[in-house]
Amino acid sequence: MILPKPQQFERLDGAFQLTSSTTVRADEPSAQAARALRRALTPATGFALDDASGDGAAAITLRVDTSLAGPEAYRLTVTPEGVEIAGSDPSGVFYGVQSLRQLLPAEIFSTTTVERQWEIPAVAVVDRPRFGWRGTMLDVARHFMPKEFVLKLIDLLAVHKLNVFHFHLTEDQGWRLASEKYPRLTEVGAYRPETLVGHAHRPESEFTFDGRPHGGYYTQDDIREIVAYAQERFVTVVPEIDMPGHMLAAIAAYPELGNGLKPAEVWTRWGISEQVLNVEDSTLDFCRDILDEVMSLFPSPLVHCGGDECPKAEWKVSPAAQERMKSLGLADENALQAWFTTQLAAHVADRGRRFVGWDEVLEGGGPANLPKDVVVMSWRSEEGGIEAARGGLDVVMAPCQTVYFDYYQSEDKDAEPLAIGGFVPLEKVYNYRPIPGELDAEASRHVLGAQCQLWTEYVPTPEHAEYMLFPRVCAFAEAVWRDETGGVEEYSAFLDRLRPHLARLDAVGVNYRKLD
Repeated sequence: MILPKPQQFERLDGAFQLTSSTTVRADEPSAQAARALRRALTPATGFALDDASGDGAAAITLRVDTSLAGPEAYRLTVTPEGVEIAGSDPSGVFYGVQSLRQLLPAEIFSTTTVERQWEIPAVAVVDRPRFGWRGTMLDVARHFMPKEFVLKLIDLLAVHKLNVFHFHLTEDQGWRLASEKYPRLTEVGAYRPETLVGHAHRPESEFTFDGRPHGGYYTQDDIREIVAYAQERFVTVVPEIDMPGHMLAAIAAYPELGNGLKPAEVWTRWGISEQVLNVEDSTLDFCRDILDEVMSLFPSPLVHCGGDECPKAEWKVSPAAQERMKSLGLADENALQAWFTTQLAAHVADRGRRFVGWDEVLEGGGPANLPKDVVVMSWRSEEGGIEAARGGLDVVMAPCQTVYFDYYQSEDKDAEPLAIGGFVPLEKVYNYRPIPGELDAEASRHVLGAQCQLWTEYVPTPEHAEYMLFPRVCAFAEAVWRDETGGVEEYSAFLDRLRPHLARLDAVGVNYRKLD
């Protein structure tokens, strides 16, 4: 059972026996996939899977075949005589390897040698993804997650043929990226003295705190390691530095970035702080400096600059912000944020990258007021994505109603860990379709794909993160890979594929939520 479900799957007669004498031949473009094959199969089998010598026949052949239709497409053929994986490009060959891995018993995912026979059923698979952006976002700013968990998650994304890891690195509650030019961002901004206990959705008079310091950050060497690890698995790491809101940790480190209306400290509570960046030239220079450091570390063609949930209260009473609005002839504070966004988007574009922002970047003028290369990530609903796509901007669908994995997985909230609210069960994720029915064919072409999100206000540990992510990530992977209509029968068939797949998650130690 392959997950996500392939476009075409045919069971053939017989099986291929994987043994210690099995050899591999890969053309040059498939060398990365060949490394992935050995990483996937050698630990559990103990087999070296040596390169085939000379012109001798190889049991497993990997190659690029540009006649295959579409990017990331692959063809996997297993017969009793051998295995051939052909991809339209190197990533397609890699995804063929992931499918081959899933044809083997679940023990193949073990990190230690398992003594048994390794048989691969004969099949013919032809497959390709429906969408080019198949993403997962992890918030490490509310609760810091160790590098080792980030690497494990990237591995799990690759197994599910997801190809974007959105790395949310900054918040009011913590700054997680080391900066050479601004060291206080982590010296001060990466740590808070304590954290709110329980839900923020209650009177402030009832708040209690745990009294335990929390923090951490990634060095630049950590980031280079994470990026290289992801690249080896055909995962693009898209960094996010959220601005001009959600920047209290930065303002605590460098108070001159704020509007000077009250003291700034790294936030110990959840919600949206009204303390935001000012709009002075020096602050814009800071933002450009940070983005330059980010772009030096992350080769991603896209850079996420947030733009969401930016309260305007400070700007309304700030003489400097009001003077900036007056000098630019701007109608209101929404237009001021739109101006701020265009400054950053232009800087990112000057460096050969594309600006990504949450759907609030549409406020203050809509798609017509943004550079045409801006990508809108639609989170509050699909409406922002619909508006952006109709206005000619590329879109990633990320609606909270269906792909926010910090939401509850059961209507019986007492049976689940504390969550931010909402209800996103497995079936709802599985039946999500990234292209809204309201879009015509032309606008639909602007939907790059979709992304699931894990915000971590109420997710303090990697084990808890895995519980919130899996198996919903498995369902999401099918939603962005396949091209089917969904429904009760399809969901039932998905569960039939998912149940044996959970044994693979067991083998790699994933603390997934058990099925209802």
